Amino acid sequence: MNRAYLKLIFILLAVFTCCNVANAQLSSVKIDSLVENAMKKFNVAGVSVGIVKDGKILYSKGYGVKSIVTKEKVDENTQFAIGSNSKAFTTASLSILVDEGKLSWTDKVKDHIPEFKMYNDYVTENFNIQDLLTHRSGLGLGVGDLMIFPNGSDFTIKDIYSSFQYFQPKTAFRTKFDYDNLLYIVAGEVIAKVSGMSWEEFVQSRILKPLSMDRSYSSLASLKDRSNLAMPHSEEDGRLKQIESFGDQINGAAGGIYSSSNDICKWMLVHLNKGKYGEKLDKKLFSEANHHEMWTIHTVIETSRNPVYNSHFSGYGLGWFLDDKKGSFHVSHSGGLPGMLSFTNLYPDLNLGIIILTNTADGGALLFSAIANTIGDSYLGLADRKWTDVIYERTQAEKFDINGVSKDVWKVVAASSKQKIDPASYVGIYADKWFGKVEIFLKGKQLWFKSYRSPKLTGPMSFYKANAFAIKWDYQDQNADAFAVFSLDEEGKAQSIKMRGISPSIDFSFDFQDLDLQRL
Repeated sequence: MNRAYLKLIFILLAVFTCCNVANAQLSSVKIDSLVENAMKKFNVAGVSVGIVKDGKILYSKGYGVKSIVTKEKVDENTQFAIGSNSKAFTTASLSILVDEGKLSWTDKVKDHIPEFKMYNDYVTENFNIQDLLTHRSGLGLGVGDLMIFPNGSDFTIKDIYSSFQYFQPKTAFRTKFDYDNLLYIVAGEVIAKVSGMSWEEFVQSRILKPLSMDRSYSSLASLKDRSNLAMPHSEEDGRLKQIESFGDQINGAAGGIYSSSNDICKWMLVHLNKGKYGEKLDKKLFSEANHHEMWTIHTVIETSRNPVYNSHFSGYGLGWFLDDKKGSFHVSHSGGLPGMLSFTNLYPDLNLGIIILTNTADGGALLFSAIANTIGDSYLGLADRKWTDVIYERTQAEKFDINGVSKDVWKVVAASSKQKIDPASYVGIYADKWFGKVEIFLKGKQLWFKSYRSPKLTGPMSFYKANAFAIKWDYQDQNADAFAVFSLDEEGKAQSIKMRGISPSIDFSFDFQDLDLQRL
């Protein structure tokens, strides 16, 4: 999920509209029209939408196609990757274990995982279970995600345990929100050690099965019947292309679940019922006390200043974003994997839940924002603010600017193609303490970059300016091409490499900036 998308989620609420006239809740016909219009505007292949209200599934329907290749239609049971919406299943799993007395929220992580080591002794000694879940570690946005993005690397859970000691903190411990994924993977391993079963087995048997989420799976590998699986898509020069499903990670605690709108409706209902489920709400998944803990702000985030919503607070709980809109408590989370985006919205005071699943990036993020805001506003008594049109108009110029930056880089590369360089000055093996070895080598007359541990991060290097080269990865499912900037010694021989993404909208999980590659 890229930086531009994250920026959109926080900035869209700053769109000022003076109108505050009550608007009736949307009919099925209006929802159909809303979704179909947004799909066309934002170039999205397939969508599934679910709405729960007052304890019942009010609406669940699919639109568009699962695949632009097969043209098969999406329905309410089509399975999508829900990405980071899986994080709430991880916190619910921990809640179950806390209820059973098998761990405490304030347990030190090192007491369950002795190999766990942070960037200084104080943080290591005091890092507790809730610190794994609240994005307040002091480390930067998406730190270390190159171990899991793109998929196909050989990093292990032990590599993750030891990686945090090598990162430089960006802020003081427990003072600022910076989203991360790796610490959720550590949380998944805590669940495994305490419960005696893998995160995938625990979620499948203790959450998905009891809630009769029969078309939901805790991993792609466990989804054997893929006849109703949505395929991911990306956009290239205005045209959609189908890409591969993102493979399973070390565990799925940060983003591994596949589910449908109909099944996520059941998930939303158990939260709106504070952990209770069943026809008579006589069964309990987790206690009301731990539900309250999940929906309590642990990390403060800047509050929206949009006067229409009149928000007073914003923050992150345990696997959920928390704020208020027009006097109503609002609980939400988004999820993103290559070509797959999802958005869960809950309004507990209104007994309302909205789920939107899409199989297209990045248009899916724009679409689900437009749809969720429009439906939510209708229940909040706000006028229809034409969110689809507003978001479309505001993002077209930004999209053009972002695309222009990348195109300008490659224009410079093309113009510099005859620049004479000495390849021997750059060829060699370099290593980073957490990412391992990379090799700069010659393939014919072309310099190439190759990661030893993340094979998809391989590609030709083209001279850009000074000591900087632009890398065009073999992996093109996401826009992750990068700069490699060499530092030279007094003889002109490269000694180290610093990297960063070329596109301003590069997904934050491509944290090239955290690499410190030194020649061996």
